[in-house]
Amino acid sequence: MRVALVASSFLPYEGGVERHVAAVAEKLVARGHDVQVWTVARNGKLQRYKNTGVEVTALPAPLPNRSLKGVLRWIWQSPGAILHWIGVYRQFNPELLHVQCLGPNGTYAWILSALTRRPIILSSHGETMADQDDVFSTSMIAQMSLRLAIHRAAHVTGCSTVVLHDLEERFGLTRETGAVVPNGVELDGDKLACDAASEEVTVLAIGRLVRVKGFDLLIEAFSRAETAPNVRLVIGGDGPERAALLDQAANTSCASRISLPGRLSPNEVRKRMSKARMVVIPSRFEAFGITALEAWREGVPVIATLRGGLPEFVSDAETGFLIDPEDTGALARSIETLLQDPGLANSMGRRGAQRVRDLTWDATTTSYEAIYRSAITRSARQPQPRS
Repeated sequence: MRVALVASSFLPYEGGVERHVAAVAEKLVARGHDVQVWTVARNGKLQRYKNTGVEVTALPAPLPNRSLKGVLRWIWQSPGAILHWIGVYRQFNPELLHVQCLGPNGTYAWILSALTRRPIILSSHGETMADQDDVFSTSMIAQMSLRLAIHRAAHVTGCSTVVLHDLEERFGLTRETGAVVPNGVELDGDKLACDAASEEVTVLAIGRLVRVKGFDLLIEAFSRAETAPNVRLVIGGDGPERAALLDQAANTSCASRISLPGRLSPNEVRKRMSKARMVVIPSRFEAFGITALEAWREGVPVIATLRGGLPEFVSDAETGFLIDPEDTGALARSIETLLQDPGLANSMGRRGAQRVRDLTWDATTTSYEAIYRSAITRSARQPQPRS
């Protein structure tokens, strides 16, 4: 099959959607499919490059804003942008368009689908609920684009049930076209060996430093917890909240034991996870949480937010603890429990390692393949326009 993965963002930018699309693209190519990634050019200029062996095209995707100047700019820019999208379509001639996380990419993809009658698949990663600016509640353009994409889509997937429910309740998705396709992780061999001789115990969190991730709640909870002098809190990642989190940490009684080392490479994340006592996901909302799968791969338990999709696959008191992150007292007590009972932490981690075997990128890709075949077969029965 010839598949265009139309992503809101892609590598070298980091994030859950970027990792998802890169992993799926690699798997599809390995299975013999012809795949390209089309993404949004952040500078508004057409760019072509390769990443993880896949052809990537960054395309301009201007949208209007509420100002007269913004509308006039969009009127001037949009015809050229649409021509770029038509040009890349003609060069690749995909059998379907798969929109991953709807943003401006989704708007131009459904326009292209309408012009060419190629089937479109829409995969939501919680952008309607966790967007930093809540754009799907404030922007009529975003709302309209999403509704039109859902109406046109042959299939709509969500990374969790809670994501699909939001699309049903607010944006017109019907259960007949919706399905859950979870995120995954690569299970490449045994978990890394940790340094048993190390006296340092780590409470680890990984993610983009934005408010929705709740790292300020984690710092507060860690400062309230009763912890030994050799216990450290490490929050890996970068983002606009970094300065505020550093200030908050500096004003705690355990400031010397809280570190924010910045963005970490995938290998460094895995090394730190293999040595951690626990991985904490304190998000105010988390559509899925790939970080939990990465922790389980290393046999490490998680303390995860109740808000979002994590309760769909994290079993409370079995593979970790589920907490309301706003209840920093409960979060502190969960941290204390896993610190004080290494045996419990190890048994939870082992059960997590069993659970994650069903949540792999191979499984995700197999689900997508079935959806693709269904969409292409249905499309082949319909009359197609002239090229």
